[in-house]
Amino acid sequence: MPMTLDEGKAAVVLARDTLEAHVNGTRRAPAKRAPAIFKEKRGVFVTLNKEISGSTMLRGCIGYSEPVKPLGEAIRDVTVYASEDPRFPHPVLPDELDRIVVEVSVLTPPQDLATARRLDLPSKVRLGTDGLIISNLYTSGVFLPQVATEQGWDQETYISEACSKAGLPMDAWLDEGTRVQVFQAEIFAESKPRGEVAMVNPES
Repeated sequence: MPMTLDEGKAAVVLARDTLEAHVNGTRRAPAKRAPAIFKEKRGVFVTLNKEISGSTMLRGCIGYSEPVKPLGEAIRDVTVYASEDPRFPHPVLPDELDRIVVEVSVLTPPQDLATARRLDLPSKVRLGTDGLIISNLYTSGVFLPQVATEQGWDQETYISEACSKAGLPMDAWLDEGTRVQVFQAEIFAESKPRGEVAMVNPES
């Protein structure tokens, strides 16, 4: 069942409160009554974007691609992880919080993308709708649905870049030993740091 806007707002508020408390080293305020969906196991990513001179840049993005924990617990976990994203020189600092925009992507369970011919895999990916998971026995890489449209990629570039993110050759999707999965996401984000929360359409 699709999430309501109120549920999406609650997810972003939980992520924002968790971020502020973790970065400032304070105790998080007692949670208000949580939506029932917070008890369901769902995959979720938290993305932190930082506003700089009129533009935004990624400041952290980490999540669970599989539904391994109840949504509320998962949001708290991955918000902390995103604030300490190892791709950046240091964790989010208190003086950055006023410029951070919080985005929460709640995922559907991943499904294998199967075709009769491996060459046809890219044509089955719906840009702006499907997120990608590329994996083998040793490594994996994930892209949220919004990445392809943000980068202006076509289908083959998208799947190739996902292979690269997994640390594999860009044509690894042609290999039968490479697993290609898709998922969808309901995305909710602040309009500005601590701003109003709205649903995001990754196709636009």
